[in-house]
Amino acid sequence: MLKYLLLCTILSITLPANARQPKVARIAAFYDADAVTELYNTAPLGIRIIYTDSSTQQTTGLLEGNLRWNKLTVTSNNGQVQNGVLRFNREQLVKDNYRITLTVTTPDNATHQTSLQLPAITGIRFNHYADSIKRDIRFYLNIEGKFSSGKVFPLDTNAIRFATSAGKIIGQDLLLPKNDTLKSVTVEAWYKHNDRLYLRSVIPVKQAPDADSLIIKNTDDLFKKKRRH
Repeated sequence: MLKYLLLCTILSITLPANARQPKVARIAAFYDADAVTELYNTAPLGIRIIYTDSSTQQTTGLLEGNLRWNKLTVTSNNGQVQNGVLRFNREQLVKDNYRITLTVTTPDNATHQTSLQLPAITGIRFNHYADSIKRDIRFYLNIEGKFSSGKVFPLDTNAIRFATSAGKIIGQDLLLPKNDTLKSVTVEAWYKHNDRLYLRSVIPVKQAPDADSLIIKNTDDLFKKKRRH
């Protein structure tokens, strides 16, 4: 009889306490918008746990919470998450329409899924620094990417591949031979992760020679001209 009373007392204490513990309702994930994920393949990550009683708990780092990352297990369909930093593969990101799915195991061993939508590239454009190409002088092929975030960033050869109708491509420069007689050059550009993003630009080649009279070969000549005035 005494054992029965003791068991009833323990149950009357523990059961209400367990009933009061809220369960995880859902998980939300956030990334640092200042990490420029438009160009770079890493970003600080934050996880927020929302419980059935509307209370929340969030991770240290980006969200400045008190939930340590070693209390969670976070896996991704693209790349990996380590100590609050997400690293992803851009080619896979494009295939998945810029959405990354995260699977989070919380401290109570429950598993939940959430997702991140990263900025997508919506177009590319040439933004030439000069109106024409000079022979035997490198012409920088400036390409800019437009993103769904509303931002515009320059793109380099990690993201762009080029082809030219004349001369040769050196890195991101176009170089025409000194004795070339063409009046224009056609340059093509593709976004490496999506060939449907394509550009074509016809760039004139400067025909008139530079005015040698404007080139100062000796600084003494500059002072002589000033004295004459």
